Amino acid sequence: MKILCVIPSRIHSTRLPRKPLLPIQGKPMIQWAYENAKRCPILTDVIVATDSEEVARVVTDIGGKVAMTDPLLPTGSDRVAAIAEHYPDMDVVINLQGDEPFVKPAMLQQLITPYMMGESPEMTTLATPLDHNLHHEPGVVKVIVNLHGDALYFSRAPIPYFRTQFFAPVYHHMGVYAFRRDFLLHYRKLPATPLEKSESLEQLRVLEHGYKIRVCLTEGKTLEINTPEEYERAQEFVYSG
Repeated sequence: MKILCVIPSRIHSTRLPRKPLLPIQGKPMIQWAYENAKRCPILTDVIVATDSEEVARVVTDIGGKVAMTDPLLPTGSDRVAAIAEHYPDMDVVINLQGDEPFVKPAMLQQLITPYMMGESPEMTTLATPLDHNLHHEPGVVKVIVNLHGDALYFSRAPIPYFRTQFFAPVYHHMGVYAFRRDFLLHYRKLPATPLEKSESLEQLRVLEHGYKIRVCLTEGKTLEINTPEEYERAQEFVYSG
């Protein structure tokens, strides 16, 4: 099986300007993400997809692989799909966001376990057990699953509503995805959907169009960096991957 990992990296961020280039413990954020992905032994190739010459230079300077993408592409998934079009021999394509600098190679292996086991879901994603203190935090995306491990719903709201003392499992979603390549190229053509727009969660488009996302569980959660506060925490983050 051939597995392509694409790291979309956009330099224009409203909350953290020039985010991919910000130094974390001595090296740029995008370098962390690229190097950690490269350490995953089951990946066939790792490519950074960017619209920035500065980001491209950082990656090529460390011997990495870069593909330039149209700055007008609206989402990271669109950038990933634009790269996947040129790799018809790939079976599975991973979308690893550049603001996940501390991703562990083992997590990427867990993400694609269903494919390695002979299954063929349209998509997979990662989640970890939710700290119930974060149940009401809108910045924390929650996911609930069916009895087969497929996502029922993703939300920024506290789901489900616990009316009884029975506590159904709720997971903290990590924005890392794997796609069957053929589905990724189909997905990019699907129109945006009402729930996707309401929650500002792109993955809901998949569910609203009737497709499935397999949720793969992992232990612990890495530090995703979207805010100045998370960036400050990253300077002290102890990475053990």
